[in-house]
Amino acid sequence: MEERTPHRKVRTGIVVSDKMNKTVVVRVDRMSKHPLYGKPVLKVKKYMAHDEENECRPGDRVQIEETRPLSRHKRWRVAQIVERAPILGVETAGEEA
Repeated sequence: MEERTPHRKVRTGIVVSDKMNKTVVVRVDRMSKHPLYGKPVLKVKKYMAHDEENECRPGDRVQIEETRPLSRHKRWRVAQIVERAPILGVETAGEEA
């Protein structure tokens, strides 16, 4: 891929849905402190990201980056797949059940 401008926001998250064509939903988790009690709290946000080749599947860890508005909800695109999710239900040749 061509080099993009370096000032774009980048997030890393897990693909939770790939039901749409050329679009994935990515869940990004972050920890923050509770404003009063100081206990760590998990904050979750979901982003719709553009996946041109439809190569992402649920469970993949992906890196998304900010881009121009592509549709009503899509403002992010998949920059790279960091880690592939295992395919469940498929047995390998050397494995006996």
